Formats: sequence, structure tokens, C-alpha cells
Amino acid sequence: MFWLINVLKGEMAVIGPRPYLPDEIKEMGRYFEYYKRVKPGITGLWQVSGRNELPFYERILLDVWYIRNWSFELDFMILLKIAYIVITRKGAY
Repeated sequence: MFWLINVLKGEMAVIGPRPYLPDEIKEMGRYFEYYKRVKPGITGLWQVSGRNELPFYERILLDVWYIRNWSFELDFMILLKIAYIVITRKGAY
């Protein structure tokens, strides 16, 4: 429930790229510039596209694609898919 406080405070979005760890940021290279443009999200395209089943580099590419192609329709699609992902735990370890 603490995530809700972060959303209400404006520190996070409901949908957006998940926060990266410091070591992961180093691996992002030039793509970190895209990530800095948006607030981190509680859930996002990576979670509904395979999560931990995807290599790290594909996670970065999904986040960049999301940032460059953001729309209300895209967020709505992600919200619709997230319920299925949570129930089936697809891609979770």
C-alpha cells in the first residue's frame, strides 16, 4: 500500500517504467536519458510483456518504446492486461 502514497505524492505514476537499480542504470547507457523524462511506475509495459522472462536489454527497449509512444490508450491496454498477469503470475519468479 506504500506505493499508493508515492503516487499521491507525485513521486511515481501508476503506469510507467519500473524503477531501475543503480547497477542497472549503468547498463542502460544512452537509454537512461529517456527514462529520466518520466516518473517511474508501479506497473508498466514490461510487466505485461513477459517480465523476468525477457532479457534485461529487452526491458530497456520496452521502456523506451513506451516513453516514446505514450498514450491514454496504451495505458488503458496495460491496465486491462495487468489483472491477467497478476492472477496467473506469468513471468514472476
